[in-house]
Amino acid sequence: MPKPPPTDSKPPLLWDVFCRVIDNFGDIGVCWRLCADLAARGHTLRLWVDDASALHWMAPGALEGNWPGVSVRAWEQSTDSALLATPPRADVWVEAFGCEIATEFVANYDHSTRAEGKFDPKPPAWINLEYLSAEGFVERCHGLPSPIMRGPAMGWTKHFYYPGFTPRTGGLLREPDLLQRQQDFAQPGQRADSLASLGITWTGARLVSLFCYEPPALADLLRQLEADAEPTQLLVADGRAQHAVRAVLAERDASGAPPLQQLQVHFLPRLSQRDFDHLLWSCDLNCVRGEDSLVRALWAGKPLVWHIYPQDDAAHVAKLDAFLDWLGADATLRAFHLAWNRTETSAQEPGLPLMDLKSWAQTVQRSRQSLLQMDDLTTQLLQFVLKKR
Repeated sequence: MPKPPPTDSKPPLLWDVFCRVIDNFGDIGVCWRLCADLAARGHTLRLWVDDASALHWMAPGALEGNWPGVSVRAWEQSTDSALLATPPRADVWVEAFGCEIATEFVANYDHSTRAEGKFDPKPPAWINLEYLSAEGFVERCHGLPSPIMRGPAMGWTKHFYYPGFTPRTGGLLREPDLLQRQQDFAQPGQRADSLASLGITWTGARLVSLFCYEPPALADLLRQLEADAEPTQLLVADGRAQHAVRAVLAERDASGAPPLQQLQVHFLPRLSQRDFDHLLWSCDLNCVRGEDSLVRALWAGKPLVWHIYPQDDAAHVAKLDAFLDWLGADATLRAFHLAWNRTETSAQEPGLPLMDLKSWAQTVQRSRQSLLQMDDLTTQLLQFVLKKR
């Protein structure tokens, strides 16, 4: 269990964080990082989640109650009035990514305070934590109130809280000790030792991490790495990325292609969040997906390629464009992203352009430096909540 950094100077609060796992574990990943960060600053967290299974590997010990300051509760318990009668009332409620707190949970808060003759005219600070985006509406909507017009919480107010990349947003999750941990990891031998713990012998080759969905351009990426004069070790995350790579390799074998020479593929086990950070710090290129891993790749400061979650209405295209604009992506990085994020390929469309890792590294480093000038999400959220109480 990592030793938490010094506690925050703000008064400790009790937080209820609510999370519904839609798919791919991104929601629970962000929620857990938030809970762990707040707990490390001296606060107490109850995480209510409908599927906590991913915490077995994301945060070993969390489900057994071995993570100081955080307790994990089953979502169904938030609807059980009998179980809700005894726990202390929280100072803050966080609805993550549009999930809604159960009516029974809200009603119990109101009923219990009135029954005790201690009706609190100051309800919990109620936060609707939104998805990450670089689109313009984020700055306009961050912090806006949402009055509740019906139900047991009628008359109360939620507030929209938007993570983001600019000073007029809620910032990004970044633990107080992150930079120090990165410096410690940069010491000689740390990268090789970290990879060895995953069963990987680093040969000094270029290291590329792959955490993706099923991009049609995946076969093109493997061909490009194999054709390069510099040897590559490809480190493939567990789950959909591994299934996709195995399918491409099987098709390649079936076609009678010669054995790979310049590309060595490693299939990784499931990693804790801390080990995943170490993976990103180790690699020379990080191919990431979703929200949590994008943020961690930005903090890693290495060249990155983002596989954004595809949406049926193509809303992800505008979101990707906005991110690339903020990032200051040059023509090659933008073209690579657009090709990587196509939902299908055709003979008329160009393949993946050649990578320019030196230029891409400079781009990410500039963006990372601008983010470091901002307060992190947890710090800003604490400031926001204290103003509402």
